[in-house]
Amino acid sequence: MSGGVDSSVAAALLQQQGYEVIGMMLRLWSEPGRAASNRCCTPAAMNVARRVAGQLGIPFYAVNAQERFHDVVVKYFLDGYASGQTPNPCLACNRQIRWEFLLDRALALGADYMATGHYVRLTRAPGEPVRLFEAVDTHKDQSYVLHVLNQEKLRHALFPLGEYTKPQVRQIASDLKLPAADSKESQDLCFLAGQDYREFLGRHKPELAQPGPIVNTHGEMRGEHAGLVNYTIGQRKGLGIAAAEPLYVLGKDFANGALVVGTKKELGSSELIAEKVSWLAGPAPKVPFSAEVKIRYSAKKAPAKVTPLDGEGAKVEFEQPLRDITPGQAAVFYVNGEVLGGGLIASEPFSVQKAEIFSSEAVPVA
Repeated sequence: MSGGVDSSVAAALLQQQGYEVIGMMLRLWSEPGRAASNRCCTPAAMNVARRVAGQLGIPFYAVNAQERFHDVVVKYFLDGYASGQTPNPCLACNRQIRWEFLLDRALALGADYMATGHYVRLTRAPGEPVRLFEAVDTHKDQSYVLHVLNQEKLRHALFPLGEYTKPQVRQIASDLKLPAADSKESQDLCFLAGQDYREFLGRHKPELAQPGPIVNTHGEMRGEHAGLVNYTIGQRKGLGIAAAEPLYVLGKDFANGALVVGTKKELGSSELIAEKVSWLAGPAPKVPFSAEVKIRYSAKKAPAKVTPLDGEGAKVEFEQPLRDITPGQAAVFYVNGEVLGGGLIASEPFSVQKAEIFSSEAVPVA
């Protein structure tokens, strides 16, 4: 429980279905002096969660995960940017905090399942793996961040909201007069306390905000950037460069502190390599297969061929080039709405193909 409408309604629905429900809320890390502004775990949110639990007549426990969250999720976020990637900390949180740290404590209390307010669906059949599907409300679907779950976790998982739309969930909360019925939503990372992620990185990794050269794919100077963390792959506006045709961010050379730009025809790739791939059913498929692949939480799925590789890798070849393939984000594989697996996007092909450019003395180092 988080004090929000989704987890509150999830608890109420399970109770109506006859489950014995226990409410648990994580206390996550926040910067000193900023706890009241965090998206999750504020004192106000905890008060709402307690009120919901009291109204439903269920036990409520606050679980302190502050140190673990910092060491796992916040460090993952900072280290990812320091290595030149754009990490999604929600992946680390769901894998190691919610579905490891919290699940272990739920099981220790004697629970059979752990339920959350995520918008996804599960199917179970005797003798078959538990299967994960996107939600009925595709605008709220959160299957992308839950591709990290394995069969052990899925067997203990319940997602009561997968068959509902968000308006329906709010109506249920209103009908039940739950305190969270009108709670606002936020898409910000929970530990940023409402601030821009660049401000957070500037305090904790100030070296990432240092200015440096902007170069083209031939290593020629085109200008100066204001810190690599301020730019994203595919970005066009805000580069401050006069050119005969629009220029886009193609990549980042963290070794030399350089931002690489080029024309639209130079942007994008038709393939990627995913690493640390997890397959929800267990073993990796033995042959390539056609799928729809999502390369970030808010992206549309794109048709592609997925080829499992030795180890924990997969090669993804898209039917059409995608312009915003970003290392550190996840590539998640769907077939008919089912999540088969996914992994982290490795360093973009651009960096490998153009590596010799950055070893040239023509590229100044910040």
